[in-house]
Amino acid sequence: MTAPATAADAYPGYLDCLADADEYAAIDVALGLLDAGLPAERVLLDLVAPAQAEVGERWARNEWSVAQEHAATHISERVVAAVAAHARPQPTGGRVVVACMDGEWHALPPRLVAEVLRLRGWQVTFLGASVPAAHLVSYLRRHDAHAVALACALPVRLPHAHRMIEACRRSDVPVVVGGRGFGADGRWARRLGAAWAPDAPSAAELIADERALHRVPPAQLAHLADDEYASLVRRRGDLIDSALADLRERVPATRAYTAAQLDSTVSDLGHIVDFLAAALYVDDASLFTNFVGWLVGILTSRGVPAAAVDLSLRHFAGVLRDFPRVVHALAQGRAALLAADGRTAA
Repeated sequence: MTAPATAADAYPGYLDCLADADEYAAIDVALGLLDAGLPAERVLLDLVAPAQAEVGERWARNEWSVAQEHAATHISERVVAAVAAHARPQPTGGRVVVACMDGEWHALPPRLVAEVLRLRGWQVTFLGASVPAAHLVSYLRRHDAHAVALACALPVRLPHAHRMIEACRRSDVPVVVGGRGFGADGRWARRLGAAWAPDAPSAAELIADERALHRVPPAQLAHLADDEYASLVRRRGDLIDSALADLRERVPATRAYTAAQLDSTVSDLGHIVDFLAAALYVDDASLFTNFVGWLVGILTSRGVPAAAVDLSLRHFAGVLRDFPRVVHALAQGRAALLAADGRTAA
């Protein structure tokens, strides 16, 4: 049998390798494409990246467990390392530091960006997942970096992202950001005053363009003066406790939850508050609406009805009725939830 010569041809077999947790076979597929003449960048972007996106979708649809997702992600990381070792490009440009935002653990996408930059001649330092801002700044001061590329997969990390961006900027190092956390069109990166790249090739082109790298508009965060964001963050613990008590009152079955079920419920309530806070930070209710749609999809695939989420949104709306932007975001979230569930707001 002839080995696949394109990423599209190899993709189904590569996914099977991830599903079977067959690390060596997955590496063989990637290296086979390199031997067939496919550039290393295309192997990373047309094989590894879409396959990893499918891994995340299978977890979201409850087709794969967390353990299966972790195993597949580890294999993808090993494949990236094998492709990088096979290519062995020689650096011709300056140093670019690539890192995840503090609290951000999705390290594979920025690793792909780091390898594409390396393939294009940059001297790349990849710092990995969840890099504290102070540690990153200390590293930047010690090394003469041309630019720093920061990744954020979850919008909930945007307030932390802004502080990290500002810390890098104060060190006089240009910043490029990317990842789903900044919105599909980069709208929240622009709100934070950061240069945004939608993918690895775009990041490489932006970093190579000295003028574009430094042409960044100021952050647009005047709305934070209303103190709604800060107040919500301060009340986070009390809000979660009150929402949990409300659920126990309205849904008696929750009183018999196991410790694991209770932990999961508290975590979900925390996510609701945190995404609501992120929406306030960038003043965009669509951030929260998108999250509600995602959460409902995850929970319903696991047997939790959308009505349970709606109960919590209604509770928060009542408790936070004196916060206009919060009420607006919650109303938008409820409308999206109820429309998807075929109901109307009560």
